[in-house]
Amino acid sequence: MLAQIKDITAKLAPRLIEIRRHLHSHPELSGQEHKTAAYVAGVLSSCGLHVQEGIGKVGVVGELLGQGTDDRRLAIRTDMDALPIHEKTELVFASRQAGIMHACGHDVHTTVGLGTAMVLSQLGLALPGNIRFLFQSAEEIAQGAKWMVEDGVMEDVAGILSLHVFPSIPAGVIGIRYGALTAAADDLEITILGESGHGARPHEAIDAIWIASQVITTLQQAISRTQNPLRPVVLTIGQINGGRAPNVIADRVQLLGTVRSLHPETSAALPGWIEQIVANLCQTYGARYELHYRHGTPSVQNDTVMTQLLESAAVDAWGTQGIQMLHEPSLGAEDFSVYLQHAPGSMFRLGVGFKDRQNYPLHHPQFAIDETAIITGVVTMAYAACQYWQSPSSRSE
Repeated sequence: MLAQIKDITAKLAPRLIEIRRHLHSHPELSGQEHKTAAYVAGVLSSCGLHVQEGIGKVGVVGELLGQGTDDRRLAIRTDMDALPIHEKTELVFASRQAGIMHACGHDVHTTVGLGTAMVLSQLGLALPGNIRFLFQSAEEIAQGAKWMVEDGVMEDVAGILSLHVFPSIPAGVIGIRYGALTAAADDLEITILGESGHGARPHEAIDAIWIASQVITTLQQAISRTQNPLRPVVLTIGQINGGRAPNVIADRVQLLGTVRSLHPETSAALPGWIEQIVANLCQTYGARYELHYRHGTPSVQNDTVMTQLLESAAVDAWGTQGIQMLHEPSLGAEDFSVYLQHAPGSMFRLGVGFKDRQNYPLHHPQFAIDETAIITGVVTMAYAACQYWQSPSSRSE
């Protein structure tokens, strides 16, 4: 089976490069991926899959039916949206949309998803069960997975796989991690309400700017002394709004930020912890406050059995030299975690780095990939999918 998958993928390689370059040249922002979705639907239809469009607002679902009797349905998820970044790669197939770029590799993700469907459609008779391909919009704004799930894409799904490019891993290598892969990303808004006054008479006012500065400092100091250092928390205040004039004490300051954590229990406890600190400070200095904490994208927690499936498939396909065990998670966020609330799954890192030139990070205007990585991604995903039904331990309880 593996030799067959490699052979089919090698023959498809020129077409896969063509698909990736087309997608890269025609990026679309989150929730606006209409042309990308139509293109994806066309490729899936040409492979004989049953295709549904407009799922999760702009998403596409392709059903590949196997001929076996195993009732476990596997889902494979990829994302399609680009970023509001002006591309500076000078590639001949660079973005034709001013100010929009596939700087996070979703063009590669989509290509690997399509390539996997193309390969497995040629093996359809050999598949013991059914595969549902999910092409999701709006990952960058952490909405697409929620929209897809609301439209029922996880019904009857027993397991799910996904991937994300990683420029710090060389092309030809697969990154594997058990447990936490990415962080929960929550939104924080704090408004400090004081009393305005003359800048020359601070004792007659309640200085919201000064109190806000105490809030920021105390939160950062408290993390190091009240949070478990083995369960990291990163709190960033990225925006401050307040004040009307240099000689007027501000009566209102708004703080906007993001809070990242790796463990679900930590994320659940953070709103109360933050509010206690803010409330105590405001009470001390006579201010009032408003606090809004929104739990956003959960942490991606890779399932042990599904991660073993990916690791085994990668080792079989590329040898031990073709995998890299990732010892540290990322504090970035990924809404693949939303699907994991409905079925066990795992995401692997697809190495796309060049071995002989500088590799720019994700979300950089000069981000580029070694396109040979596409073959690695397709073979790994397709073979892992085939092996899914061979393992009794992957059967849902």
